[in-house]
Amino acid sequence: MKAEEIIIAPIVTEKSSSELQNGKYTFEVNKKATKIEIANAVEKLFGVKVEKVNTISVKGKEKRVGAHTGMTSDWKKAIVTINTEPGDKTYLTKGGKEVKVTKKFKDSIDEFMGA
Repeated sequence: MKAEEIIIAPIVTEKSSSELQNGKYTFEVNKKATKIEIANAVEKLFGVKVEKVNTISVKGKEKRVGAHTGMTSDWKKAIVTINTEPGDKTYLTKGGKEVKVTKKFKDSIDEFMGA
């Protein structure tokens, strides 16, 4: 699946807006997408480093219009935690030499709220 097919839409509610300060973003995603696919899609589309992905399968509700009853569609929600402190990482090579790597990642998703 392409990244554009995995992430369907952002979910903007009062609770999801309050979690933005903690680096947690909520998306409606494809029902067949795995956590790894969701993480890769968010990293590709928004240029951020994903730390954790939590998914929830939301069951459809029974709706009634007049005398007719039906069900809304089932859908999947993903809460993505991003790295809000992208900094330098150091590690040791085979020779014992310490190497510092700087990765350029954004610390927020600006397109989320339409900014």
